[in-house]
Amino acid sequence: MRKITEGEPPSGLRPPVFMIGQNSRGDWVVRDQSGLRGGLFIGREAALRYVRFESGGHPSAIVMVSGDFELDTSGMRRATAHQFKAEEQRVRRVA
Repeated sequence: MRKITEGEPPSGLRPPVFMIGQNSRGDWVVRDQSGLRGGLFIGREAALRYVRFESGGHPSAIVMVSGDFELDTSGMRRATAHQFKAEEQRVRRVA
């Protein structure tokens, strides 16, 4: 079992880290490290506003990416399918 040091918050309390960059078409891309949240934005300010909202305004939650940064939705699709499956099982138990 991993021992947590005094200066390190438990993983559940760490703010999510979001990567922000531009794709090949000039749109702004936001994606969290787990690939579960993110999106495409027309402007940099809109992308930053989204990150501030999702992270609770935590300044260390933003990582700027240089070069082309494309939105990969494969992780989002897996998460969505998993959420639906979990919801379906929960509904079956209730019924």
